[in-house]
Amino acid sequence: MAPAAPRVGRRTVEALLATHAASLRDRSLVLVHGHYVPGAPTRFTATLDDEPRRVQVRDESSVLGVIAAWQDHRDEAGPGDVLVVTTGVDDEQLGWDLRGQAVRRRTLTVESAEVVTQRFGATGLDVRMYGKEWLLEALLEAEPSDTGWPRIGGLLTLDTALRALTVQRLGLGEADSGSGTQAQPPTLDTDTLLAWSRTPAGPLRFAGLPALERAELKKWLGDTAGPAAPVLLSLAEAGLGHDSMALGVLAAALRDPAVAPDTALAIGGLFGQVMPRRAALSAFTDAVEGTLTRWIAQARTSQSARQRVFAVIDRADKLADKAGLVGALTTSRFLPTGFAAQLGRTVAEARRSSAAGEMALADLAGHGLAALHPDRVHVAEMAVRVARWLELAEPSVPTVAEGTRSQATDWGWADHALTLLWAGDPGGDLATARELRGLYEQGRARRERLDEQFARRLTAWSEHATAHQPDGALVIENVLESVVRPLTGAGAPLIVVLDGMSCAVAIQLGAELEREGWWEVVPRPAEGQTAGRVSAVSMLPSVTRTSRASLLTGGPAQGGQSVETAGFAAFWKRRRREAALFHKADVGGDSGHALAHELMGALASEVVVGVVLNTIDDALDKGQQGRGTTWALDDVTHLRDLLSAARGYGRPVVLVADHGHVLERGSRTDSASVSGTGAVSPRWRTEGQAEDGETEIRGPRVLEGGGRIVAPWREDIRYTGRRAGYHGGASLAEMTVPVLALVVEAERTPKGWEVLPRERSTPGWWREPVPGVDPVTSPRPAAASGGPTVSAAPPRQAAPAAVGAPPERAASPAGRQVATTLGSEVVASEVYEAQKEYVRKAPEAKVVSAVIDALVAAGGTMSPAALAAAISATGRVRRNIEGFVATVQRLLNVEGYPVLGFVDAGHAVKLDVPLLRDQFLPKPKE
Repeated sequence: MAPAAPRVGRRTVEALLATHAASLRDRSLVLVHGHYVPGAPTRFTATLDDEPRRVQVRDESSVLGVIAAWQDHRDEAGPGDVLVVTTGVDDEQLGWDLRGQAVRRRTLTVESAEVVTQRFGATGLDVRMYGKEWLLEALLEAEPSDTGWPRIGGLLTLDTALRALTVQRLGLGEADSGSGTQAQPPTLDTDTLLAWSRTPAGPLRFAGLPALERAELKKWLGDTAGPAAPVLLSLAEAGLGHDSMALGVLAAALRDPAVAPDTALAIGGLFGQVMPRRAALSAFTDAVEGTLTRWIAQARTSQSARQRVFAVIDRADKLADKAGLVGALTTSRFLPTGFAAQLGRTVAEARRSSAAGEMALADLAGHGLAALHPDRVHVAEMAVRVARWLELAEPSVPTVAEGTRSQATDWGWADHALTLLWAGDPGGDLATARELRGLYEQGRARRERLDEQFARRLTAWSEHATAHQPDGALVIENVLESVVRPLTGAGAPLIVVLDGMSCAVAIQLGAELEREGWWEVVPRPAEGQTAGRVSAVSMLPSVTRTSRASLLTGGPAQGGQSVETAGFAAFWKRRRREAALFHKADVGGDSGHALAHELMGALASEVVVGVVLNTIDDALDKGQQGRGTTWALDDVTHLRDLLSAARGYGRPVVLVADHGHVLERGSRTDSASVSGTGAVSPRWRTEGQAEDGETEIRGPRVLEGGGRIVAPWREDIRYTGRRAGYHGGASLAEMTVPVLALVVEAERTPKGWEVLPRERSTPGWWREPVPGVDPVTSPRPAAASGGPTVSAAPPRQAAPAAVGAPPERAASPAGRQVATTLGSEVVASEVYEAQKEYVRKAPEAKVVSAVIDALVAAGGTMSPAALAAAISATGRVRRNIEGFVATVQRLLNVEGYPVLGFVDAGHAVKLDVPLLRDQFLPKPKE
């Protein structure tokens, strides 16, 4: 009996033709024992002895069929054409007459090993391959039709052959359709295989292979790519390949030995018949989570990676919901529902205590999906910050001046955080939204108590307050004289009036401005006082017609643009300076120009320039701000272009509001929330008596209503229809005018002023505490006697000394105690002395000590600007702060551990204080 006819493909036929090319010079018939693969091309061109020959392949199962094929060929073929007949008929049946026309006068037998050797261009085969007929046949069948197998040139090893077969069978090494060349062979690891499982046809290709071939490839890939590969391929066999990563996300719950039996049973049901051993399953879930982690990192800059991640995790969520597992998997690191649950827990814990909230926030930040939802993590951070603020002693408003100062340096930050809490979870989770609303109500209640106190102080203060006797407050009509005029020594200033900017908005813009290299400067405070962001008191009522006119004219005034323009020029003329004011219609340039020609000309001159930008006020009036949670430089039309021009011309810049605003908090009616007699604006009226939530204000700075108005201090009161926000009332957010004075270089700080870095402008409760470090008792660098200085941090409530803290040194001869700082301890340590040996031209010990102490005092993180100021306080100016930090890194980062480094894309320097202690001041072993 003849042996079973093997399957023969085009590549096998080509190999046989190449082997017998010499015989084909005078013959054109080739008989091959085998069956031609269905679907393979039956007509093609092959190169034999460097000549192209047309080839036709006929698969015939009978003697008559073979004879008929030969007769057709003789009748129709052209010179040089070759006929290949594959058949299972043996030579005896074919007869001598037909065989005499064929190459070798017999039916050729396919020697798989020889053909494989030839197709790879190898000199021989690994001896282990001769016993694997399945592999040889698979290699012959799977050879790429366009490029063929890669040329080996030496011995074809078993590993090389299996790798090539796997790449082709799984569709991992498709040829470059544009060039027809073989693509770079992919790396066969779990990352590659898991990405392959997400392709439309990949798992189906594997499932369609013969059972023996699938089993052998699984075994080899298990040895090559790790134990996760067989699990993945088993899922592909079972038709679950596309869901394999989603199943891996769910199966991570089975790592817990205490997992509930019902949960384990439900997850097992999702895997069906493919339930691997615990070790293999653990390796598979580890591989899935590792790949997802890498994809998530790529998703920050790649939209396709982001789509891949969400396709997996959303599918995992659906499978969990279908199996009733959502409640059991709330601790999952990669389930969206698990992330939402952890977000909700963080806010709930923050409501309980800030310490509990901080621990939950750390867990949230470590969640696998945190990097995909920075906006949602940001809301949780705000919840923890509000919780810290609420745990502080109840603040009070002793005076109007103190109230507006605290609004700019403390309570405005609370307003910013509360605005984000009110907006809710950006992901739309209702449970989290309820927790956020509860925390918001607590914070809002405290803010209302402060607004009520401020309104009482404002009422009494307004009766006598004037620009000449402001009782310690900076009034808006004095901003040009007190804030802008001192900056003229650093160049002609640019005053940008951001109509309606509140302290909460100024906080956001100020942080972005510092990241872009601007230095905020403030008047140096008196002895014993703390510097902070400048703020002024708006005119009454706190509306544009009165406040902006008073700001730009330098005195109490009412009116529109003509009054402002004339008054602005007159103010500066009295001070022997030319000035030009540009309003909304005068700012934008023609086609191809961001700013108007006249404005650019003024900026290029020595003229004091004022520009009014109405974006914020227009958004509040027309509802363009949406939910009203965030503002950035790019959100304010023309602001970035103005700042760029000012930087180019070396101008100092003052960003100032004319008044603040309060936001609409979800009122369901378009009509007025209360009826107000004589209401001419949403937030003030001229007739009637003050009711609950309102105050009656009289005095020389009240420029409407004949010197008397009624204004609400409660933000939910309005006398007109609903808008996105309102102004004109007596609340702190409306009456406080933030003023940001900016210079392009610290050296341009005016005499008697100092730099105010971000760390010094933020309240202590806003900054993240550093474990093991008390920011109250930590030392702060002393200010230098001359040049730009950095202000001290806002005071916080005193805290008891930590147990085990180093004792203070004995009193000096002068009777003054000198505290042992962390920085001084580090630079005096033996480890530090050893590190200095590896750093050429290391900075002085006092400079490094000052850097450490400044970072500790700032909570572990400082902007480069603040750090440079801290260094200058030692008498050493460091202009290249990046290079200096790199040098200190070599001193502090022992054995490469990241004690010191840049974070936030280079916008901040971070000191890992616990790691610093471990490296330089290790505790003695007990």
